[in-house]
Amino acid sequence: QVQLVESGGGLVQPGGSLRLSCTNSEFTLGYYAMGWFRQAPGKEREGVSCITSMGDTTNYADSVKGRFTISRDNAQNTVYLEMNNLKPEDTAVYFCAADARQLMSLVPHDYHFWGQGTQVIVSS
Repeated sequence: QVQLVESGGGLVQPGGSLRLSCTNSEFTLGYYAMGWFRQAPGKEREGVSCITSMGDTTNYADSVKGRFTISRDNAQNTVYLEMNNLKPEDTAVYFCAADARQLMSLVPHDYHFWGQGTQVIVSS
């Protein structure tokens, strides 16, 4: 099974920025469309963004459009989520996920390969 590893989370003030990374040391992520999801305490997991296997097409949830940017570097086997102008409501555990079917979905259950998550806290 493909096991993804996220990193880059932390505590930031409102208006700040973070860059999350997702990688895997055993498998080639370039065969997969990739998605970023988040889950806040007491809430359901929600889709944030996704990107095609080649990185030529992206999709974003309305809540993050204009603030977050998903990208990938297949030579480094890494997917990124740059988060700018962070708001307290962005506080959540952020997960990276892979979809071999390349549905470009923001529905969590359309993805079957996940990382452990990285915590993002936006607070003053």
